[in-house]
Amino acid sequence: MMKIMKEKLNNQPFLIAVHRGSSMGNIIENTIPAFYAAVQSHADILEIDIIRSIDGDFYVFHDGNEKRLLGQDHNIKTMSSNEIDSLCYRNNNGSVVSYKVDKLENVLNTFRGDILLNIDRSWEYWDTLLPFLDQFHMEEQILLKSPVQNSYLDLLNAHPVKYAYMPIVIEPAEIERVEAYENINLIGMEIIAVSQESPFFQNETIQMIKEKDLLIWINAIKLDDDHFLFADYDDDASIIKGPECGWKKIIEKGADMIQTDWPSLLNNYREKIKSTR
Repeated sequence: MMKIMKEKLNNQPFLIAVHRGSSMGNIIENTIPAFYAAVQSHADILEIDIIRSIDGDFYVFHDGNEKRLLGQDHNIKTMSSNEIDSLCYRNNNGSVVSYKVDKLENVLNTFRGDILLNIDRSWEYWDTLLPFLDQFHMEEQILLKSPVQNSYLDLLNAHPVKYAYMPIVIEPAEIERVEAYENINLIGMEIIAVSQESPFFQNETIQMIKEKDLLIWINAIKLDDDHFLFADYDDDASIIKGPECGWKKIIEKGADMIQTDWPSLLNNYREKIKSTR
């Protein structure tokens, strides 16, 4: 396990991973200000989405949100660095602001220290991203995830710097596929359970992972009405009905890390748990 992560888990019942940083008003998701806000909201892990321009530069952005955030009809991954650098964000009120899309290098340099960085949606770029990351010497902070696909795992397995890795697993068979790679720094699993009948909602499956000395990452984020990442236990249920209808169940299932859009509220609940122990 990463030293920073181990120290944090020694002091907390679980870690809080903040989805795209904390955005509201004039502070926009997946930007340095949003990550500052997440840190101030007691984040332990910043979840950061990555794209690569057609000329090879890395930016922090979740593609598919171009119309909403940039007023663009084209996917940002089809743009050059000059084109991306010319764009201005729309804030949460839909107003054009002067803030530009952040380059990954600026985010890494800004948050060098003791905050953990989950660089997400980066797997299709690992051929050039992994060497790019090496120059920052931040392997104690960086956590990578990906779907279980051999092309991604082959790159990770062959890369000399062993970044911490957690596969995104939906079926138990995927665990064995990952474990077949001997040179991957496997520290845990992000488990997806679309319903209470899903394999990774079952206590015995979760316990089996923990017995391998691996951590469990569970998503409490609520993307929309149709997508369920951990049955119907999520941020919405936790806020509207009460933590016992969401976060409490996720914690009882054994989550070491919970991804959320509401870090301050989840931290309030975490502090309440700590005060009763």
